Amino acid sequence: MEAQQIIRAYSRYFHDVAIECPYGLDRTAVYHQGYFDKIGDELLASFFEVGFRRNGNVLYSMACRQCRACVPIRLNPSEFCRSKNMQRIWKRNQDLEISIAPLQVSSEKLGLCDKFLEGRYPGRGSQAIDYYSGFFINVMTNTMEITFRKDGRLLGVSIIDVGQDFLSAVYFYHDPDCERRSLGTFNILYLLDLALRLEIKNLYLGYWIEEVAAMNYKSRFKPHYLYREGAWQRVG
Repeated sequence: MEAQQIIRAYSRYFHDVAIECPYGLDRTAVYHQGYFDKIGDELLASFFEVGFRRNGNVLYSMACRQCRACVPIRLNPSEFCRSKNMQRIWKRNQDLEISIAPLQVSSEKLGLCDKFLEGRYPGRGSQAIDYYSGFFINVMTNTMEITFRKDGRLLGVSIIDVGQDFLSAVYFYHDPDCERRSLGTFNILYLLDLALRLEIKNLYLGYWIEEVAAMNYKSRFKPHYLYREGAWQRVG
């Protein structure tokens, strides 16, 4: 059964929720979402295949009435080629200590995440504990974390969902004092390398939003695929 047919079979579990745009655009956002307990890799891959994302135990896609700014984006690790600048970023961060483990909460991680959120969303009162409890932690799928350290100091944490044939970047936060390292870019380069080693075909990066600086950098990774009009379209 094709992915679209599978999604239609589960349509009764979904409903629309309208909220203020989480990306700061001056319009109402509509989430087409459904709550799920643990589901298998094959089913979750089918949802990712048609542009859905995970938030906690919720699967969702954007169904905004008059806006199509949020475009799902994914990479094929075997096709990707680093630019010269990305190669420099890769080499610059080879001194980091990197480890992969099941998702765990600690005061160290919460402190770094709070520092990142305050720098990214000043004055909004975003809190790390809310991100962990409502966004990262779930019973739906296998969620891991990648930690990036320098001499033991935590510089960044990457939250990822890992399946047999997909890797989904859930969230990445890092120390804003380490801007020179370009850790956001390095994180994606590391995920591409990890997916290649695991022989995973699809790396999902969430949404590409052209008019939001924190989201439009993803298009620098080429070639990439954008999900538009019911199909993945290759760019670059």
